[in-house]
Amino acid sequence: MSAEGPQPPAASRGLPGRLPVPVRTKTGVALLHDEASGSVYAVRLKLTKEVLTIQKQDVVCVSGGSRIANRRTVTLRRHPVGGLGLSVKGGAEHRVPVVISKIFKDHAADRTGRLFTGDAVLQVNGINVENATHEEVVHLLRNAGDEVTITVEYLREAPSFLKLPLGSPGPPSAHSSRASSPLFDSGLHLNGASSSTAPSSPSSPIADEPKYEKRWLDTLSVPLSMARISRCRAAAENLRPSAFEVLALDGVSTGTLRFPTAQESADWLRAVSANIRDLTLQNMKMANKCCSPCDQVVHMGWVSERLEDADCSQTFRSTFLALKGPSLYVFSTPPVSTLDWVRAERIYNLCEVLFKVHKLRLTDDGWSPADLGLQDSDFGGQRPCRFSVMVGHGRSHSFSVELGSELAAWEEAFQRATFVEVQRTGSKTYMCSWQGDMLCFTVDFALGFTCFDSKTKSVLWRFKFSQLKGSSDDGKARVKLLFQNPDTKQIEMKELEFQDLTAVLHCVHSFMAAKVASLDAAFTDGRGIAQKHTHSS
Repeated sequence: MSAEGPQPPAASRGLPGRLPVPVRTKTGVALLHDEASGSVYAVRLKLTKEVLTIQKQDVVCVSGGSRIANRRTVTLRRHPVGGLGLSVKGGAEHRVPVVISKIFKDHAADRTGRLFTGDAVLQVNGINVENATHEEVVHLLRNAGDEVTITVEYLREAPSFLKLPLGSPGPPSAHSSRASSPLFDSGLHLNGASSSTAPSSPSSPIADEPKYEKRWLDTLSVPLSMARISRCRAAAENLRPSAFEVLALDGVSTGTLRFPTAQESADWLRAVSANIRDLTLQNMKMANKCCSPCDQVVHMGWVSERLEDADCSQTFRSTFLALKGPSLYVFSTPPVSTLDWVRAERIYNLCEVLFKVHKLRLTDDGWSPADLGLQDSDFGGQRPCRFSVMVGHGRSHSFSVELGSELAAWEEAFQRATFVEVQRTGSKTYMCSWQGDMLCFTVDFALGFTCFDSKTKSVLWRFKFSQLKGSSDDGKARVKLLFQNPDTKQIEMKELEFQDLTAVLHCVHSFMAAKVASLDAAFTDGRGIAQKHTHSS
């Protein structure tokens, strides 16, 4: 039940050949769950490069009448063989109107061309049956005589438990008759009285009568630029099974879209995510035209941030992260103009943060093990792709994304942005102390570590990165650095105290990693956890 558009060449996508490639255009049928009312009904999804459109089936007048009129009054002539040629489901006892569930080809209802599966029966021979039970409507239809006039209106949001036939819009006779339903399916096609004479006036369309067709009509369009996807309920951690929601920048939401299988859900999730990613890249290119070469946007996108309440309970909120120039920006809403960058809730220097991927865990809902080259593991319905950003003073922020490919992209972007910033900055100096003396500690990309007197500027000691053999700290302010003397080969311990020890240690880590990466290009490719699993063969 899907049609997929052309795919870009594999080389331009930058993905391993063995991974499923998201398409850019796609159509298919899903169930839309309205969490406010609890109702579930079938919709058609139409994905383009910039918009996800939700369509609902409706009956429209294509000629001879008002195009917006949905209510129709149709007269049927009961046939000796085949009766009215239709079956019905539903009723007031199920809190739904009685609806036409089947129309049999070449019988009375089919020949009118004006009745469709999914039509709600509103009147029978002038009697209102909108609130009637199933048996009451069936009794009226069976005992209404040879000529039956019914008024119907297409039920656009038919509850999914009716299991009405779906498919490509077409004449009513084209729909297959599927009978699996928890509701009684009453046939009105075998109750005609036997007669050797044909009916005087068969039920068939008259030339000047309005003509109707069942069609998929656009009901909601969700722009994908800066949109976000959520597989979890608002502020909760547990995943929706085989379902997700797409929310536009302006707040428009698709509602919860459910799919028959985890594989279909994963295919749609990847397809929508790919289009959002492409539009985000376009926005980055536009933003970078207004930025200096040293202040370019490297990566940005939506994540889910875990928050800790005072009572230690966990909640989640949507957060927009951006790696731009020397900094990591944290927003509540995406920056859409140059002036918006000053609205960031938090800004951290990339040299002083540490990116950490949490243990990768997979779920059978939305990920297949092959997506990351890993074996199945019990996931417990929780968010699968997590990473932390550790910042100064021992603080940490925990984030999650929807796909393993997104996690790998964030990991690679953090590495690249940090290495570029280290090389651009060249060195960072921190105030420190030891035994009452105020000192300065410098981490230099070319020279390594240098400690000098803050007043006289005289150098007390200097070591290369390669001479650092170990370190330890008290988790508060004091750190011990173990260096190997190049002449004596003996280990020398240097002890220092910093006001923000965490920021200094992260800076040391960033400079040393960037130094190794500058000497060995394979170092960057081999150190990413998420990247390693995503691109493994």
